Amino acid sequence: MIVRDEARCIVRCLESVRPWVDRMVVLDTGSTDGTMELARKAGALVYEMPWTGSFAEARNRSLELADADWNLVIDADEWIVSGGGNLRSWCQAPSRLGAVCVRSLSEAGRSHDGAAAQNRSQNWLTRMLPRGVRFERRIHEQVVSDLRRSRIALYLDHDGYLAAQVAAKGDRNRALLLQDLEERPGDAYILYQLGQEAAKRAEFDAACDLFRQSLALVPEKANWEHGLVIKYLYSLVQSGEIDAALVYAHQNLARWRHSPDFFFMAGNIALRKAAADPANARREWLPLALSAWERCLEIGDQPHLEDSCFGVGSHLAQAQLDALRAKVPGFAA
Repeated sequence: MIVRDEARCIVRCLESVRPWVDRMVVLDTGSTDGTMELARKAGALVYEMPWTGSFAEARNRSLELADADWNLVIDADEWIVSGGGNLRSWCQAPSRLGAVCVRSLSEAGRSHDGAAAQNRSQNWLTRMLPRGVRFERRIHEQVVSDLRRSRIALYLDHDGYLAAQVAAKGDRNRALLLQDLEERPGDAYILYQLGQEAAKRAEFDAACDLFRQSLALVPEKANWEHGLVIKYLYSLVQSGEIDAALVYAHQNLARWRHSPDFFFMAGNIALRKAAADPANARREWLPLALSAWERCLEIGDQPHLEDSCFGVGSHLAQAQLDALRAKVPGFAA
């Protein structure tokens, strides 16, 4: 682990990890909140290094300090929920990269009783590394290796995308991404991440532009393309480009026919179009929204789909259908 000022969550993380590993190595990059003391009390070996402005550099130093045949890389705002018992048997096979499922919580407005509602999206991230594998990039660091990637049935929850945690990071991510982009101009992944940073600040016009650039350059079979497409559609809607969102969704319908996230977003786009074009709402746009959310239920939730939001193939789609039918009496098709 690499950490800085993680007193809020480091004990939770380490307690979830301890039963499944031989030792826990924590590399601190400048905490002032007692993180190191908490980590030591939880049984970790704690080291220090000055922050250099590169997550990859810190990650690589932590791997050197671990000096292990296998390394589970985890962040302090994550914790193992299930599957820890699968790690040792997985490590008996020849060297490869292990992808674990990280399920990230984020705010989703308010529930009917006024409480904060949450979404949960998931990504399969390369976190189980054999000796000698290293990272690159200042932020959103990536593993550099030609080894094949295999999924492990290890599930982590992550709360670092909740509003309070995002606010604490300020503009750090954007500054590091811009430095990386200077070194890697036209890098589709960096542009994607910059688009996400813009969207978090509600700068949706800028986000759309960055996502468009990324889509034009995205490598074939990039496992993050699905998330890029969904976030692009969302940003188009938020920036008022409803017609552009409709066109893009129509053009890519066949490609993402097995994605409940895509059809969930398509339904939302159609609903926004209905509000903007009430003359044709009942005849054209509301039936389109209805069919899109029904398609979500047909597909169902897809837990193995990268960056998929839990519930868009089940209860979230059903809630949209119920709300539409309640709002438009007599509307069923």
